[in-house]
Amino acid sequence: MNGDPKLYELLEQLGIAYEYIEHPEAPTIEIAKQYWAGHDARHCKNLFFRNHKGNQHYLVLLDCDAEMNIHAIEQQLHQGKLSFASPERLMKYLGVKPGSVTPFGLINDVEHHVIVFVDRNLQQAERVSYHPCENTASLIIKRADLEKFLDYQGNRWEWIDLYWLLNLNPSYEKNILSTLLHFVVFVGCSAAVCTYSREYKGEKRIF
Repeated sequence: MNGDPKLYELLEQLGIAYEYIEHPEAPTIEIAKQYWAGHDARHCKNLFFRNHKGNQHYLVLLDCDAEMNIHAIEQQLHQGKLSFASPERLMKYLGVKPGSVTPFGLINDVEHHVIVFVDRNLQQAERVSYHPCENTASLIIKRADLEKFLDYQGNRWEWIDLYWLLNLNPSYEKNILSTLLHFVVFVGCSAAVCTYSREYKGEKRIF
């Protein structure tokens, strides 16, 4: 199997089951989607940042379809100015190359230096997928097992609200739009009642 042998040993030790997908090299989300098709899981993008001083590094996990730019992430994380970490830093802290960024790389962060932020929307997923430290395969695991893995690794990690679910999940989008529609109708009806009441009393104001 492609990937870090230490990772597979740890997953077995932790009792974490996985679905293994072997595929050609997939350094980008667009390429990887070709091989993820037909698999029931929330596929993720994983971003590795450094702070301005270069003395702290962050791993951000979010839905692969989420459109986020670095400035938006800076505002949400409240960690100061961020930039993408160099390939050298990526190898030093996670033991992976660009295009293979994954939370599984934390097995190489023996000093627990990297801080991990996981987008809260992933709590809606039953299963998630990540590269096993090489981008020639993907592993699908339960989302609960991702939490188990992160807890075991000992790095500081937390759920964080990175973006709105709108446009990511049709059922959520339908509920949100339905709520907004009811609100607009309620406000419109309220304004009409107030206008009628004022006009009935001889006042023309709309408030």
